[in-house]
Amino acid sequence: MTLQDHLTETIGRWAEQPWVMVREAFDVEPDAWQDHALHLIAKPETQRLALKACKGPGKTALLAWIILWFLCTRFQSKVGATSITEANIDSNLWPELSKWQARSKFLSSAFTWSASRVSRNSDPNWFAVKRTWPKSGNAEAQADALAGLHADKVMFVLDESGGIPQNVMVTAEAVLATEGSEGKVVIAGNPTHTSGPLYRACTTDRAIWQVVTITGDPDDPQRSPRISLQWANEQITSYGRDNPWVMVNVLGQFPPVSINALLGAEEVEAAMHRHIRKPDYDWAQRRLGVDVARFGDDRTVLFPRQGLASWKPVVMRGARTTEISARVIVAQQKFDAEIIFIDDTGHWGHGVIDQLHAARMNPIGVNYAGKANDPRYKNKRVEMWLKGCEAIRNGAALPYLPDMIGELTEPTYTFHSGVFVLEDKDEIKKRLGKSPDLADAYMQTYAMPEMPGKIVAAARGSGQAETEWNPYR
Repeated sequence: MTLQDHLTETIGRWAEQPWVMVREAFDVEPDAWQDHALHLIAKPETQRLALKACKGPGKTALLAWIILWFLCTRFQSKVGATSITEANIDSNLWPELSKWQARSKFLSSAFTWSASRVSRNSDPNWFAVKRTWPKSGNAEAQADALAGLHADKVMFVLDESGGIPQNVMVTAEAVLATEGSEGKVVIAGNPTHTSGPLYRACTTDRAIWQVVTITGDPDDPQRSPRISLQWANEQITSYGRDNPWVMVNVLGQFPPVSINALLGAEEVEAAMHRHIRKPDYDWAQRRLGVDVARFGDDRTVLFPRQGLASWKPVVMRGARTTEISARVIVAQQKFDAEIIFIDDTGHWGHGVIDQLHAARMNPIGVNYAGKANDPRYKNKRVEMWLKGCEAIRNGAALPYLPDMIGELTEPTYTFHSGVFVLEDKDEIKKRLGKSPDLADAYMQTYAMPEMPGKIVAAARGSGQAETEWNPYR
């Protein structure tokens, strides 16, 4: 094998296995979380990668590895890199690129590092470039600062992205728009802001992002080994796990979204990774929450829950009343649901309720604007949501549904005349860009207090007349 053949074979392996390149080119062993992130970015389907990090785990080194990997293994590729400020990228990410390029004989000979570019020596159209955006400029000026990076192989890297304006992020994501090209966007930062690109990637837009959480939590077996265990324990002992500074810098978690938020992203993520043993929920009533679509872009959702356990819902789009009714009947039979709650606010679910009654079932219509059982809540909607959120905080398990994270973390509540008031659904929909149908269907299962299984069925059965008449015979 000639030297050129060997180089071609090596670059080919590195293209598909960036973790191998890090070991061979830089002679370094990635930490477990770094290795995981390198495996994710290598996947062709990974267009967006977000790194939510505690303080000091080696995040900047990983970003440098990813940039050099993309440049090294993609013909005539282009990479744009930016950060929260020009000073930040000048003192962190950009010198980190120089450091790791110098560790590789191939990269040192094939590319030249300068204060603003890393360029391929044989081709001026093959490079990584440092970009900055005007902090005091308007949204258009900020977005334009990152525009103009075009290639068949292109990537944007945004360091300390928590405080970067969303319009800058929109420009970066434009590299994904060209059909047939390879585009990737990588963002990273500490979870200091409850708005902006990093927060959106972990909540509202979670379904389209691969998210890696890097923590220094002493109790987490996957913690970064670069975080001093003694230091982490000292901070937790001194300030407590719920302290916002500890959450951000030690645990790698977002602080409370706001003083009146129902749930934080970390609480929802924890619920989606929680497992409930069958003996801990098998005593409870099997419930089915049905949110009937109101408009064309809304979804009809059938959400099953038993005690603290819940399972992946059935989602229907554009379904008619007869189709929804038939699917509810099938779900009831498969899940053996003992009580079914149908959203009948504005009588949207009335047709479904009527058809289920005709099938000798006894669904319960739920009017979100109706009176709550507890006078502390303005209406039934507030009561269901706050009961459901309380259960999630206290140990309920949710199915892994990235779309649902934003739906559960966006709503807020206030107090008015001494009662809880939940933010209007239309306002939530404006921010999400969709109706929170998954969350609504789940919350409907809390329309009545929890009770042991078979209670409602037994109570209703004792009051029904026996008859041999069958209208479907």
